[in-house]
Amino acid sequence: MSIDVHVIGGGLAGSEAAWQLARRGLRVRLSEMRGGGGATAAHRTAALAELVCSNSLRSDDSDSNAVGLLHHEMRQLDSLVMRAADKARVPAGSALAVDRDVFSDTIEAELTALPTLQLVRERVDVLPAEGLAIVATGPLTDAALAASIGAATGAESLAFFDALAPIVHHDTIDMDVAWKAARWDKGGADYINCPMDKVQYLAFREALLAGEKTAFKEWEASTPYFEGCMPVEVLAERGVETLRFGPMKPVGLDDPRTGRWPYAVVQLRQDNKLGTLWNMVGFQTKLKHAEQVRVFRMIPGLQNAEFARLGGLHRNTFLNSPTLLDRQLRLKRAPNLRFAGQITGCEGYVESAAVGLLAGVMTACEATGRDWAPPPRETALGALLAHITGDAEAETYQPMNVNFGLFPPVVSEKRLKKPARKLAYTERAKSAFVGWLPLVV
Repeated sequence: MSIDVHVIGGGLAGSEAAWQLARRGLRVRLSEMRGGGGATAAHRTAALAELVCSNSLRSDDSDSNAVGLLHHEMRQLDSLVMRAADKARVPAGSALAVDRDVFSDTIEAELTALPTLQLVRERVDVLPAEGLAIVATGPLTDAALAASIGAATGAESLAFFDALAPIVHHDTIDMDVAWKAARWDKGGADYINCPMDKVQYLAFREALLAGEKTAFKEWEASTPYFEGCMPVEVLAERGVETLRFGPMKPVGLDDPRTGRWPYAVVQLRQDNKLGTLWNMVGFQTKLKHAEQVRVFRMIPGLQNAEFARLGGLHRNTFLNSPTLLDRQLRLKRAPNLRFAGQITGCEGYVESAAVGLLAGVMTACEATGRDWAPPPRETALGALLAHITGDAEAETYQPMNVNFGLFPPVVSEKRLKKPARKLAYTERAKSAFVGWLPLVV
C-alpha cells in the first residue's frame, strides 16, 4: 500500500509513534531491522519494544515523581506503551514493573491489528529523501544509518562513548560553602565553585580510586573514549596532582571567605536555561551510582546534594537536538524528517516512548493539516520536549531523564519541603495538562 508516514525503528519510541499515527487513520510503514537481517548488540529477541528489565518503566507515582507524572499524561493520550504496560503489570509496589514478554507481545498485537499499519522486517540504511518520516532507531543505531544521519546533520560521527557528568539540583547546593564566579572573573559569575583544602582533596582522590566501578559492556570494549572525556577516576590514577591541573584546578578563583585560591575546586556549570540544574564540570565517571552519591557528597558544598542525573560512560548515538531539531522534532536541514526516542537525547524507556508519542501526534497534525499546540512547559511532556528542542545548553547537551529540574520552578511564598514541593509540581502539571488535552485528542 502507499504510505503517509514511514517510521524507522520498532522500539518503544517507534512503536508509540506508529500507534499514534495509525489509530488516527494514517497509512504507516513501520520498519524494524530485527527479524529482517539486522541485529543489535543489546537486544536478545526480534520482539517490538523489547525491554531489558522488568522494572524499566520505573515509578508509577504521579503525585510525587516526574516519571509517574509522565505515565499519567501518556495514559491520557491513549499511549500504546502504557496500555501494554498496564496489561503486563506485575506486583512491584509503586513501581510499574511488567512481564516483558506480555508487554512486547501486546505491543505487536495491537499494532498489527491496525488496518492502516504495515510492519516490515527490514533494515533501513539511508534516511528517506522525501515523504514524512520518523527516525526512532535508538542509542545503538546501525552503522550505515548512523552514517546517513551524520551526513544529513553535518556531524562527523554519531557513534562514540557518551560521557555523562552528574547533574545536581541547584537548590541542594550549599551556597554558604560554594560561591559563584568565573575564572579570573572573566565572563561573569557563571560557575558555582566548591573549594577543597589539601586534606579534603587527598581524601577525595583516594575515594575516587577506591570506589567501585562499572565494567564496560562487550560491545563497548572496542569503542575508545576521547581524551577530553576521560573518567575523572582515570585522571586521578595518573598522579596525585593530575586533577588539580585538570578539572579541579583552582587558579584564578578567589574564595571570598579567604581571599585566596583554594587547594582544589570542583566547578558546576548551569545546565538548563531555568538555572535549576547544574553540571559537574569534567566529572564523567565509571563509578557505580551508589558510589557516586557517596563520593561526590564528600565535596564541600555538595554534602546534601540531590542528583537529577548521575554520571556514566557508555557507547551511545544521539543528536545534539537543541541545535539540530526545531520545536517539533524536525531536522532543520530536512524538515520531512522527525527524530524520536533516545536518539534525540532523552534517557530512559518512558522518556523515549513519550517523545515517540509526541512525534507521532505532531506528524499526524502535519499530515492532516491540523495546527500543532505544544504541551505546556509545566507538564512532564512539555518540560521534556522543551529541554530536547532548545532549552538545554547545546554545548553540554547530554542524555537526560525527565525530572523536576526540567520544569519551571514552582513559586511559593515559603520554602517548601521536598514532599510538598514535588506535589506542587505535579498538581500544577495536571491542571495545565487538562487545559491542553482537548487541543490534541
